[in-house]
Parts: sequence; C-alpha cells; structure tokens
Amino acid sequence: MPGILLGDIFPNFEAETTVGIINLHDFLGDQWGILFSHPRDYTPVCTTELGRAAKLSEEFKKRGVKMIALSVDRVDDHREWIKDIIAYNNEDSEYTLPYPIIADPKRDLALALGMLDPDMKDEAGMPLTARCVFIIGPDKRLKLSILYPATTGRNFSEILRVIDSLQLTARKQVATPVDWKPGDNVMVPPSISEEEAKDLFPAGVCTQNLPSGKNYLRYTPQP
Repeated sequence: MPGILLGDIFPNFEAETTVGIINLHDFLGDQWGILFSHPRDYTPVCTTELGRAAKLSEEFKKRGVKMIALSVDRVDDHREWIKDIIAYNNEDSEYTLPYPIIADPKRDLALALGMLDPDMKDEAGMPLTARCVFIIGPDKRLKLSILYPATTGRNFSEILRVIDSLQLTARKQVATPVDWKPGDNVMVPPSISEEEAKDLFPAGVCTQNLPSGKNYLRYTPQP
C-alpha cells in the first residue's frame, strides 16, 4: 500500500472508538494486532464481516492478537449498528462486541493509511474505505497487508491461517508452502545449509528431486 510497506513501523494514532479514545500502539501493547477497515455502517457485506470477526474473537485471542475495526461513520452510528451485528449473529441483546470500532467520519485515517476505494463513493460523492487488513507484529511493524474491494467480503479463516504462518515463521527458521495449514509440513529456506538443517530440524528433512538438480524444495515436519 502507498506509504506503508512490509517491515515499516505501523503509524501510531489516536482515534475515537466505540470504547473511547485509544492510542493504537498503547492499545496493542506487546501483542500482535489486526486492523480491518469497512466501507461504512449499515451495509450488508460489512455486517456479515464484523459478525464473523466477533464469532472468531476467541481464535484471535488464543493467538495473542488484538482486534480493532474501522468504519467511516461516527461512533454513535457504530453503536447503533452494533445492535444489528449482534442480531445477525443471533446473540443476546446484552452481548458486547469483543473489539472496538474506530470512527473516521472525515476519512483522515483512511486517507493516511491508503484505505480509500476511489471506485466506491457514498451519496455525497465521497470515496468509501476499501476492505483493508493490516497485521501488526509485537514490534509494531507491518507484517502483512491485504486489500479487498468494497464488493468482496473477506475470508477470516484465511486471515487466521496467515497469522498462524506469520507467528510460526517468526519463531522458527521455516517457511510455509502453498495452502499450508497448521500441522502440515513446512519448508526449509534456501539460506539454511544442509549441515545447519540437520541441527535445526532433528525430525528430518526431505528433499524433492527436480530436473534442475537443485535441492531447494526441502520439507520438514512443523517444529
């Protein structure tokens, strides 16, 4: 995204949310974080997404990931919209949404973070936010960004899978192959020599033979 690259310190900011004023870096503390944006309140796809995110909140919590959403409307609108999200999830009316929603009525944050979708505008001709996903590490650096158009809802199960990969590869010297899911074999990066691999991966390394003769497809059980 323009202005924010992988590995950059994620911009800190203060914003009004459904739980009061927050400072993003203070809110995240030393945990991982996910910031996901929405075009606006009272829209169908956004309602299903926020409902799904709420249903999966315990999965994010188990991974030590703090959740926060953003939509361009005001906090008062957010609080009323939350009632619809709770009803969509078939939860009791006393249920509390497990993450805050940032208010961004002037689109200041959406503009600064590269979230605006120029092809989607409101009735006043103002661009709406796209469906951005930012995964932020405990070091406050951007670990992943995904940008969906306003018309396409996200797959939060895939987002959890990506977080599993990011956290595993941050702890261990491995990479995850296509369609990897927790428990599958992982890959040994080319930067690790054969001798190093023997020490690092006592469960063994399997190398796939290739026509090139280059031994770069190396697999090992997930450490």
